[in-house]
Amino acid sequence: MEPYPQRPSANADRLEGFRNSVDEFRTQVDNLQKQVIEVEHYYESSGIFQGNSSRGGSVVKEKGREKTLAGTKTPLQDALRTETAAGKRMQELMRQFSTILRQITQHKWAWPFLEPVDVEGLGLHDYYEIIDKPMDFGTIKNKMEAKDGTGYKNVREIYADVRLIFKNAMKYNNEKHDVHVMAKTLMEKFEDKWLLLLPKVAEEEKRQIEEEAQVQMDIHLAQETTYADMAKDLSNELNEVGIRLMEFREKVIQNCRKLSTGEKKALGKAIAKLSPENLQRALDLVAEINPSFESTADEVVLDINAQSDYTVWRLYHFVKGALEGQQGTAVNNDTEEKRYSSRKRREFSDDHAKNPSKSRKLSTS
Repeated sequence: MEPYPQRPSANADRLEGFRNSVDEFRTQVDNLQKQVIEVEHYYESSGIFQGNSSRGGSVVKEKGREKTLAGTKTPLQDALRTETAAGKRMQELMRQFSTILRQITQHKWAWPFLEPVDVEGLGLHDYYEIIDKPMDFGTIKNKMEAKDGTGYKNVREIYADVRLIFKNAMKYNNEKHDVHVMAKTLMEKFEDKWLLLLPKVAEEEKRQIEEEAQVQMDIHLAQETTYADMAKDLSNELNEVGIRLMEFREKVIQNCRKLSTGEKKALGKAIAKLSPENLQRALDLVAEINPSFESTADEVVLDINAQSDYTVWRLYHFVKGALEGQQGTAVNNDTEEKRYSSRKRREFSDDHAKNPSKSRKLSTS
């Protein structure tokens, strides 16, 4: 094939305009690619492709993610309101539970349990060997009043620690010991009062579970809707970019010189040197631009002069690159090259013998 034809120097302003257009395309494609990856990642992690559970997303300043966040804004606001309301209800339950605690701690037998056990002062050297987690009402009160996030989350956590106070005392002291008797008596009184509050606690827990499930479903549906809209918009944008890119390519070709008659003849000869695979790709390229061209017919006639400048230039660059690739993979040793060529001819003949439909003629003009 003849050397790559040199194009005449273009106007500097026109060249700068082309560069700006290329930069604009690159930026737009990069942004679209990020959004496509985001949508694919969502559908994969939400279980549609791999069966995994849906994920949450971090907030970034990308167009697609801003749209995603906007799509889930209302469900998230609803979730916040629901959580706030649930927190107020739980605070009311804790207030009622505090009444029970006050009644228990004011009992005349509650004094051994108001503060941590004085292990050293009482000489209880084996206390920590028997008791894994010491507990007392003073510790419970401090934890209930904590404002740093270390406090109790719900009433059942407080209930468990109150029981632990009495369980520890009964475990360390034998049944005849006064502390054991006092702890057992107070725990029975506490359990009686707890049973009166338990229905409200159970109702609130059930309600929170149902509300949380509803919130998660609303957020999930909002995300699905948002990502479905994103996918649709991306498809439209990608189509538009494809059309604009095609128009831009044609515009660039229009500003290039036309291939000479000699160059077109050289192109026709070069096409004949293509491997069967590259030949088919070259014909498909022509058909892509010229739908009336039948690239898969048994006998193909390619009239290069009848093709548009855009088609000829694309065909020229493809053929040039394909031949360079074929040359790069050829065996340099003459003997090995002959063996390689002979083997390829046999393979080609065998393939055509098995698949007669692949045997066809190509003529260029």
